[in-house]
This record gives sequence, C-alpha cells and structure tokens, in this order.
Amino acid sequence: MHRILSTQAAPAAIGPYSQGVDAGSFVITSGQLPLDSATGAFAEGGVAGQTRQSLLNVQAILAQAGLTLEHVVKTTVFLKNMDDFAAMNEAYAAFFPQNPPARSAVEVARLPKDALVEIEAIAVR
Repeated sequence: MHRILSTQAAPAAIGPYSQGVDAGSFVITSGQLPLDSATGAFAEGGVAGQTRQSLLNVQAILAQAGLTLEHVVKTTVFLKNMDDFAAMNEAYAAFFPQNPPARSAVEVARLPKDALVEIEAIAVR
C-alpha cells in the first residue's frame, strides 16, 4: 500500500506522475525542478539558487509525510552542466550539514523547462 503525496508548497507535477509517494517505511520524491510554487518561475541565483529551490521543494514534499531532510538516505542530482558541480555542491551542503545521505550526481543532456538542476530523494522512517 502507498499514499500519493501532494502539496501546494512545491510545484505541481508537469506530467503524469506524483510529487511523491509514501510507501510506509519509504518516502520517495519525484525529481524536483527549481520552480517556486508561488510564482511558477525558476529560482534566481544560477545553479546555486536552483539547487536551494529544488531542495526546498523536496523538503515540502517530505513534510507532507511528516518527515524532514534528516530522514533522507539517498538523493540523485541531475545537472545540465557538470561544470556547475562545485556551486551545486556548496548550496546542497547547507541542507545536509551533518551525516549527509548517499548521493549520485550526473550530467544530463537536458532537463524539463531547461532547468540547470533537478533533485530527487528517498527517505526512510
């Protein structure tokens, strides 16, 4: 059994998928673009600003399941350009100051809406 997660504090799905799924022991978020849910616009500040917004969106979805970023055990970061790795990494580190989760970071040819970054997460209760 699982429960679909949906919150107005994160951007609505732009396709046939859910913002996240609560599967009991696991909560899995879909990849979060760096869109501000209030304006629908990308966060300012280049890849660092977009990384912060993507993680704020992940955080909002986890909150719907009663979890925080401290419950995250794995993230995947999709970057439009691996040259942005250092800037993404610095912004990302602020959200996981202690005991960061496992992570993969990959460069992709293109992201939806031409975002610079997209981040998905897996959390455990």
